[in-house]
Amino acid sequence: ATDLDGDTREAKIRAAAPITEAELREAFAAQIRRENLCDWSRRDRAVQPVSRETLGALVLSQQVWQDCPADQIAAAMITGIRDLGYDFLPFSSPARLWLARVEWLRARGTDLPDCSPDALLADLDSWLAPYLGTCRRPDDLKRVDLTAAVKSRLSYADNQTLDRLAPAAITAPTGTGLPIDYSKDQPTIAVRLQELFGLTVHPTVGPDRLPLLIDLLSPARRPVQTTADLPGFWQSSYADVRKDMRGRYPRHPWPEDPTEAAPTTRVKPKGT
Repeated sequence: ATDLDGDTREAKIRAAAPITEAELREAFAAQIRRENLCDWSRRDRAVQPVSRETLGALVLSQQVWQDCPADQIAAAMITGIRDLGYDFLPFSSPARLWLARVEWLRARGTDLPDCSPDALLADLDSWLAPYLGTCRRPDDLKRVDLTAAVKSRLSYADNQTLDRLAPAAITAPTGTGLPIDYSKDQPTIAVRLQELFGLTVHPTVGPDRLPLLIDLLSPARRPVQTTADLPGFWQSSYADVRKDMRGRYPRHPWPEDPTEAAPTTRVKPKGT
């Protein structure tokens, strides 16, 4: 500007002359700032690593920072995850079940690392950052092994404690693996009633040996009854259940004394 009117806050330009970028660079070479930035963009919901040259508030050039270090990309992505919130972490079903086991056991007084949503968000730098690689957008998180990442919060000894006191599954007398659901008020399994024949001790979990809630299923895997006392069920309700099941599923065994019968997943041989 060659002719100004007014003070510095309300000045009016009355005459000006053009200047090229090359002239700017030559005239203000010492004041041009070159910098690399890697930040989270809320607008684009993405990490943006850029290299740029600035003269005061004027951006002379800007381009993608091609060789941005992975740790800076990860740090910016961590900022983005915190901005988006816990629900944007695409945990798989196995990962969510594992987290439920940890939090259930912690709630019963076992000393394990906090794996609640608030704790995980607060500590992303330690457990998630090493697994992020070059993730730059929320969709990129689908490529990350979040199960391995979150499990890294527990030491070997912690994992031993978890598996001992809050196992992922128990084995039915038939050998069938029965996943335990820790997301409910009381850990629960679902199993066909006939697979428990002969079992007279109710399965328990936790340091206080809490009885599992058992959803007893028909041969068609429909709900029959729920119990937290299997021996008591055999002695009381089973007789009524047997009457109903014999009519509905006549090809399956329904012994009078289930405590002495062999567990099974099969139907009765023809002619019996």
